[in-house]
Amino acid sequence: MIGSAVGDALGAPFEFGPAGAFSGRFPASEPSSEMRGGGGWDAGEATDDTQMAVLVAESLLERHGLDLPDMFTRFQRWAAADPKDIGLQTEDVLTNGLPWDRAAAHHFRTNRRAAGNGSLMRATTSAVYFARGGREATMDAARRIAALTHGDPAAWEGTALFHELVRVALGGADPLAALPAALALVHPDHRDRYATVLADDWHPDQATQFNGAVWPCLGSAVWAVRTTTSYEDAVRAAVDLGGDTDTVAAVAGGLAGAFYGVDAIPGRWTAPLHVPLPGFDGRVLRAPDLSDLARRLAS
Repeated sequence: MIGSAVGDALGAPFEFGPAGAFSGRFPASEPSSEMRGGGGWDAGEATDDTQMAVLVAESLLERHGLDLPDMFTRFQRWAAADPKDIGLQTEDVLTNGLPWDRAAAHHFRTNRRAAGNGSLMRATTSAVYFARGGREATMDAARRIAALTHGDPAAWEGTALFHELVRVALGGADPLAALPAALALVHPDHRDRYATVLADDWHPDQATQFNGAVWPCLGSAVWAVRTTTSYEDAVRAAVDLGGDTDTVAAVAGGLAGAFYGVDAIPGRWTAPLHVPLPGFDGRVLRAPDLSDLARRLAS
């Protein structure tokens, strides 16, 4: 959870920018205070990615499990409070006036474009919570939570894959080695596309869509973890891809955090980390709050 939030906050100032911008500003050979903010974000400020992940976590804990109407209501309350950033699709689903079990499906029927990465970006907390349930349980929960805002099953499957990779990493195994077994549980309509972007020889330069879509976002995050040997390098690689930097780095950071552990995350990145929660009485969570949340989710 800390890993995902840190990636989110590091990537936010570089969103929609060119590849290599992060290392151009902060060379890897010169570690410094990279959490300097920019682009409307304060230093260490997490975006909607982490804000929604916290809402997922608090719903799971306070409702003692998956209560989809409650989760959707929390999302609506947050969206109504004018957060600094919110995905166009997510905003439409949360404000179109339809109930929790119809809003996303209506958006998909109307627009036929609902395979963004907005359900993937917030999945780290639910991945921690459902990890103890096993492979099929965690993937099923991921699909159900994703469907609250994303009507395209492609988004459900990407979120399910991420859940499973985190589950494996938390168990002390190599999540990348678990990809074939996880892909076998992906719906056949989407399996080939995910198999392509998660292959050992795939590179983000081969993506046929912007990494704001769920397939290249997940593929890019896995690539960042696969081609590096530390949490820090994985997140740096993710941000340096450019494009939807906060979300790609949040996904890569969540997976790398589960794999390498919290001690691998630089203290200079966690110290300024903070997560405002618009619509929730001015609350701001910091790294110790996220750690406490993670322990409660895991237990």
